[in-house]
Order: sequence, then structure tokens, then C-alpha cells
Amino acid sequence: MTLSPDPTMQELLAAYPGAQRALFRNYHIGGCASCGFQPDEKLSGVCARNEGIDMEEVLEKVRESHEQDEKVYISPPEAAKAHGAGGARLLDIRTREEHEAVRIAGSELFSQDLIQAMMRGCAKDTLLVIYDHTGTRSLDAAAYFSGHGFQNVRALKGGIDAWSRQVDPALPRYSVE
Repeated sequence: MTLSPDPTMQELLAAYPGAQRALFRNYHIGGCASCGFQPDEKLSGVCARNEGIDMEEVLEKVRESHEQDEKVYISPPEAAKAHGAGGARLLDIRTREEHEAVRIAGSELFSQDLIQAMMRGCAKDTLLVIYDHTGTRSLDAAAYFSGHGFQNVRALKGGIDAWSRQVDPALPRYSVE
């Protein structure tokens, strides 16, 4: 999708998952009920009703955010290679039910206990590969760990769904309703 004022917010966020973070960080749009937007609302409309924010500036912020996100992603084959060599920890941020039903071998379920243990005893340069179902929420978790001093944090592009297509076709795919 070409970045323009025309897409709905749903279309924009599907193509540029970091757009919501960029909008919230720069303009306080989309982070809570008072500054939210509807999925069918056009980006141009969101900007117009938020004090007429300059559309070109918004598009540039979304573009910059997307470029930064792309640097954080790791492809499933790259992650599999690092994990297989013992050089990466795979952290699953999905629900316990999803993790128990389908998981990447050797991954760890993200929990408060795991976070505390990692903060106390994990080397800050350890490669952490964080995954979710489709790769959209893992960027937020990667930002969390980076913000706590971890220097080698990546988000699995496409999540476990992409892993099952690109690395392990025997891993069942699923949808969440």
C-alpha cells in the first residue's frame, strides 16, 4: 500500500503496524478512548479533527516509524538459524492457551516471572526474538526490552504464522476469533 491520506485507519495499520505508535508519540492520537479513532475513519479525517495536523508531516512520521520497525524485525529463517545455533532466546508473548496449543520448540512463554528473571540475570547483549501470532504486537514488546537496556532485541516478522509457513510447515496454523 502506498502511504497517502486516503486509507482507512484499519488499512493503514495493517500495512504500517507502527503507525499507531507514531501517531500517539507525536500527536497523542490513538492511545486511549479520548484520542481514539474508528477503523473505518480515513487518516485525513483523523488529522483534520485533531487540530488540522499537517498531513505531510504525519505521513513522514509514519514513514520514519515504519523504517525503524523494519530494522527491529528478524525473518523467521534468520531467527531459526540463530535459535538453532543456541544464540537466541525465543519469547512468546501470546496467551498461555495459544502457547500450550501451538509453540515454537524451545520458546518461553512471556510472563511476569520470566520478565523478573530476565531483568535480574539475562545478559543484556543476548539475542531476544519476540513473537506473537502475526507479528504486530511483538514490536511493542521489543521496545519494552530495548527500553530496559537489552541491546539485541528483535521481533519475529509475521509471528508464529510466518514461522509455520517459512520454517516449520508441520507447525499448525490457526486463527483467533
